[in-house]
Amino acid sequence: MRKVAFYTLGCKLNYSETSTISRMLEKKGYKKVDFTDTPDIFIINTCSVTENADKKCHKIVREARGISPEAYIAIVGCYAQLKPAEIAEIPGVDAVLGAAEKFRLVELLDGFVRKPHTQVFASPIETANRFNTAYSLYDRTRTFLKVQDGCDYACTFCTIPLARGNSRSDSISKVVKTAEELARTEVREIVLTGVNTGDFGMRDGKREERFIDLIKALDEVNGIDRFRISSIEPNLLTDEIISFVTTSKRFVPHFHIPLQSGSNKILRLMKRRYLRELYAARVDVIKSMMPHCCIGVDIIVGFPGESDEDFLETYQFLNELDIAYLHVFTYSERENTPAALMEGTVSKKKRAERSKMLHNLSDKKRRKFYHENLGKVYTVLFENDIENGLMHGFTENYIRVAAKFDPMLVNELKSVKLLEMNENGLISIDEPSLEIVTH
Repeated sequence: MRKVAFYTLGCKLNYSETSTISRMLEKKGYKKVDFTDTPDIFIINTCSVTENADKKCHKIVREARGISPEAYIAIVGCYAQLKPAEIAEIPGVDAVLGAAEKFRLVELLDGFVRKPHTQVFASPIETANRFNTAYSLYDRTRTFLKVQDGCDYACTFCTIPLARGNSRSDSISKVVKTAEELARTEVREIVLTGVNTGDFGMRDGKREERFIDLIKALDEVNGIDRFRISSIEPNLLTDEIISFVTTSKRFVPHFHIPLQSGSNKILRLMKRRYLRELYAARVDVIKSMMPHCCIGVDIIVGFPGESDEDFLETYQFLNELDIAYLHVFTYSERENTPAALMEGTVSKKKRAERSKMLHNLSDKKRRKFYHENLGKVYTVLFENDIENGLMHGFTENYIRVAAKFDPMLVNELKSVKLLEMNENGLISIDEPSLEIVTH
């Protein structure tokens, strides 16, 4: 039985696809092992959102070749679609598979036999028009279920349409069927994921179904305790969706909503499909219906043309928003994007300074959100995630909780009363900062 190991860079969508490819190989008789367990085959699923992700791919190939000098190394994912020839030149790479080919790697690589030259299977992105169902499994108590892929937007900083193609989706009936199958496993929570999740329903360039109808159908699936929406664009997050989550049986009060900039000038340069006023209105509607709802924000610092005044406008906008945390991305020039040719380049030093300021703001926001929820009772889904003898879990509104490791708590939902935070900003049973109320 040949051993295969996987390494995933990038988003939760990549993790769901890696997990699905792993199960495909296991069904063919391959044995999944850890990266360091001298595998016969390495599958590296790449990202190319930032320059750092590209560099990581090179490093991981070197590490893999050092662990198993004679192993077969295949590269898939966004970087593989964008720069197949460049990857083929990396010493030690045996195969490169693009967006349309990655789910066919068993068929295309024919037993993973090393050849004298790197094999490249990367069709033009227009051929990536099929939706491949994917979900993660057995890695955590939460499963990331892919419901949408690709993007029809043309944000000037983004390579995703070039790497994943046009927006396309599974059907509601198929997503529900997959969720019902997952309900027969140990999975307690499903996170819906995609490139542009709220654009669910596109097939062959036409809108066939709506995201609101998908979540209404999933809310009726028995056996899954929680559904979580991973990320949704503010222009696609309608009052109808917010109102439904407010009264839902299974969808939790947590939205992750990309903003990217709090300056309308920069939003226009990015070609985002909204202005800051719409974003603020979305937050206001959510908080008016669900004051305890957790709202996370994606933000980019150092975009071309972002002056000190533009950044301070973003900082002040975020500081005044009733949000819980930020995911901060430092702008990185990407080939074949309009932003890479724009004037007004921001120095690396300023990008780093602005990133640090927003990371500090995120910490402040998270602590404030946690503090506002003290004294309230929530359910915590504990994961097999152990650090320094402590296990962790999340409330429905995404408050991270720590407890002394107890194998009986793994994958269990516990109702708890939040009493106080520890010095790291965690709510911890161990301190005793949490009181178990009921099972």
